[in-house]
Amino acid sequence: MLKNKIFVSLFVSSLLIANENQTIKLDDITVSANKMEENIQDVPQSITVITQEDIEQKGIKNISDIAKEVPNMNLLNATNGAMVSFRGLNTSVFTNNNPVVIYVDGVPYYDRYDYNPSLADVEQIEVLRGPQGTLYGKDAIGAVVNIVTKAPKNEWHGTLGAEYGNDNTLNTKLNTSGAIIDNKLFAGINGSFNHTDGWIENHYPGMNKHANEKNDRKTSGFLLYKPTDNLSAKLTVADNYQKKYFMDGFSSDPSLDINSLKRKDAKNANFDIPAWDKTKVKSQALNLSYELEKIKIDSTTTHKKTDYDSEFDTDNRANTASDGLKQFNYTELDTYSQELKISSKNQDIKWVTGLYFDKEDRKQGPYGAEQLYFGAVYIGDAYSDSNSKTQAIFGQTMIPLGENFELTLGGRYQKIKKEIDVIAKSSWAGMPMPDVPYNAEKTWNTFLPKAALSYKINDNLTTYVSISKGYMPGGFNYYPSTSKEQDNTFEPQKSVNYEVGTKYIGDDFSLNTSIFRMNIEDIHVYKQLMGGTVFATSNAKKAHSQGIEVDGTYFLTDNLTIFGAVGLIQAKYDDYDNGTRKYDGEKIENTPSYTANLGISYLANNGIYGRLDFNAKGKTSYLDGANNDRLIRADGGIVSNAKIGYKFKDWDIYSYINNITNEDYVTSYMSKAGSSWVGFNDPRQFGIGAIYKF
Repeated sequence: MLKNKIFVSLFVSSLLIANENQTIKLDDITVSANKMEENIQDVPQSITVITQEDIEQKGIKNISDIAKEVPNMNLLNATNGAMVSFRGLNTSVFTNNNPVVIYVDGVPYYDRYDYNPSLADVEQIEVLRGPQGTLYGKDAIGAVVNIVTKAPKNEWHGTLGAEYGNDNTLNTKLNTSGAIIDNKLFAGINGSFNHTDGWIENHYPGMNKHANEKNDRKTSGFLLYKPTDNLSAKLTVADNYQKKYFMDGFSSDPSLDINSLKRKDAKNANFDIPAWDKTKVKSQALNLSYELEKIKIDSTTTHKKTDYDSEFDTDNRANTASDGLKQFNYTELDTYSQELKISSKNQDIKWVTGLYFDKEDRKQGPYGAEQLYFGAVYIGDAYSDSNSKTQAIFGQTMIPLGENFELTLGGRYQKIKKEIDVIAKSSWAGMPMPDVPYNAEKTWNTFLPKAALSYKINDNLTTYVSISKGYMPGGFNYYPSTSKEQDNTFEPQKSVNYEVGTKYIGDDFSLNTSIFRMNIEDIHVYKQLMGGTVFATSNAKKAHSQGIEVDGTYFLTDNLTIFGAVGLIQAKYDDYDNGTRKYDGEKIENTPSYTANLGISYLANNGIYGRLDFNAKGKTSYLDGANNDRLIRADGGIVSNAKIGYKFKDWDIYSYINNITNEDYVTSYMSKAGSSWVGFNDPRQFGIGAIYKF
């Protein structure tokens, strides 16, 4: 059993940066949280910074690895796309939007089917905790992960890396960039490929033995043209592909206690329908920038096309009445976005303002399932065309008040229009049932204000207080159970957010604390209808989330560092009746009672280096649809990772072991009558790797 008191002395994720001889001072770190470069201590909000050195040394490869570094962030190990929880806010299933938006050089990633950008050539990752809607848009109700890639230089440089581990796990990466014409024209390419056979075997005759095999390939390239010192244009194209088989878990009996379920029970599967999901993403982005003495003008234009296909065994078992039955989802998504931004330079009063537009077209179908229902096979299938258009104007200013105070005021006004045309088809026992059509159009207008006041007590210590509004748009369910608007529409989720924090940054020690409170209205919730054959999003009237986050770093020497983070949270429904029961006072699902990480590292530019890291999460509630929609609590766990390596010249040779003690805990859970889907953390993983820099 885990005890919160174990983590009282933890500090936050590392802000460690290594140079030729020693670590750079923490107060040298700059971030672009307010869409302009600022010292991290001057930004009145809680920020987790993950550097290039952290990415390499911790083996950070995807958004799931990033989430482990951030207090109160949790990524669910589920079957239907990447679903993230942060500070009590969950993925909105039928908007497909996550409450944490990822940006890579200004290009957004928010859809749960497209939530895995490349980290092959990253300079720094900034996790801006708390709502960021004022500057970052309609879906950033929880946080923003701002990923900044490396700027090319005249000389060509690059990295080539490879890892090999148990379960036939292979990870490779390549990136290189440099000048075609010095100081004028630059180019770069990035690529990565990841494969694992997985740890689950399917013993059903004729099926793929490696039940949870994964393949992930990402490629991208860019051209950067700088005709003058003030003007630049960067074109980036990317082509990503991912195919996963099954889930990292199994289908179980929903009558069993969730804490009696073990990962070893999932190692040997037996299902008769291939289970897979495949995602293809092609994107293009054009960044234009023009600088004058006092202002900077930026334009970011993006286009992204996403194809998501998936099929799963209905019950993930064999030799049952459901043999041969499957679930399926085929989705195409086409998105355009345009942002025009003007920001200040070399001015006492800092400011940024701009316009934003996007257009999203989604075609879905076939989308549904085949399953047993009252003794016969029920087939449900829906086809939908939906689109969304967003128009927004935003602005923010940072005004110094004397020598020690700074006032931040910002706001975003946005208009979101959504349309849907859907028809649900079904049959039972071979007999067609009446089609259920639904078409609708809705528009939501909102204003997202923000205000913050920071006070610089001295050169090392800053305090701040902020208040802001969070917002996630409403939408339509993709599978209508009736043709009535009230059964198929859900309203926007809104929150009022309060945060108080302090930042201390010294020569060899940093400590950051924040206390937050969110009052949430019309929170998006996911529920089952018609005995679990239809799922829908609706609204819970009121909820709240409050907690504490602490992070810090201590340089014991120039090479030896201790670092860590802890987030404690209480997230509860205040007014929620789903029609069959009330949840008032119960904890919001998918939200661990705490998350924490702690590590110690010894880094050197040459010779032996090593690190030891611990990640932990507390008890988490999940919705148990098979048992009267109750909320059940799963225990958490502590995972330890270690790495040791040797650097010489341009080489880095290392070995690693993750989950040293083979800790075992539930990471996702969903159930309906007769079945539950249970996800687990990864078992012990170990391997060797090498990085060559040129």
